[in-house]
Amino acid sequence: MYRFLFSSKWLGYFVLAAIFATACLFLGRWQMDRRAETLAEINRVVSNFSATPIPYSDIKSEFDSLDPEREWTQVELRGSYDLDGQRVVRNRPLNGQPGYDVVVPFRLTTGEAVVIDRGWLPIGNNTPGHPDVVPAPPTGEVTVVARLKPAEPKLDRGAVDGQLASIDLSSFATELPYPIATGAYGQLASENPAVQAMPTPFPKPATEEGTHLSYSLQWFAFGVLMFIGFGYAARQQARNAAIDAEEEEDEEFIAAGGTPKRRTPIPRANKRPTSEEEEDAILDAQGY
Repeated sequence: MYRFLFSSKWLGYFVLAAIFATACLFLGRWQMDRRAETLAEINRVVSNFSATPIPYSDIKSEFDSLDPEREWTQVELRGSYDLDGQRVVRNRPLNGQPGYDVVVPFRLTTGEAVVIDRGWLPIGNNTPGHPDVVPAPPTGEVTVVARLKPAEPKLDRGAVDGQLASIDLSSFATELPYPIATGAYGQLASENPAVQAMPTPFPKPATEEGTHLSYSLQWFAFGVLMFIGFGYAARQQARNAAIDAEEEEDEEFIAAGGTPKRRTPIPRANKRPTSEEEEDAILDAQGY
């Protein structure tokens, strides 16, 4: 009954169904991988963002090569800002608004230097490509609590004097007369003493999982439904073939001079029975 499945036509349908299902499988796995990355980031935020700050001396190696699991860890540093080394970083949107980040070298009392991102500034109205005001950091000795963030890659675009295209610490280091740590920087959490004029502080990262799981399940379901649809179409084809064979048998029997056995007509797939077929079915049911 199902020998037609080995025809070139139905084999082609099966190949198309398999290709579609495979694509759905890969898309579903991709969404699952993205979900795993999101969950890992959420776990880092939950574990590190508000944890007790760690003294710089206990974690200074992370500024040279940051362990991904240490991202968002709070670090306490003591030293002074180098206002001459202050830069603004271009193209830094926040909550959908374009703007800049303000990064300043921080020279610790122990002699090392790291970079602190003090916050965000909106685009300016006075001079195109520049913020209107860049708040100065506190002067003198300062205690800073900052969260570890990895250095960013170099971008193939330029920046005017006093600005950076990204927080590419290796490139930034070439502009300074002293060495700085190039593996990570600190995103400001607090300063003591504080100053009144401050860049906009960074919000806590979102900890919602998002829709990756539902999307992945949808893709998997689409792949399964493709084979279910293929099986349904094959069943309907087999049913129509059985009806055709039955009709041919009756025609051959009549041609040989016999009287065919009355049967209740079976509607073809996707075809309504004719009024004559419906009438015959009613008569059979009534015993005529």
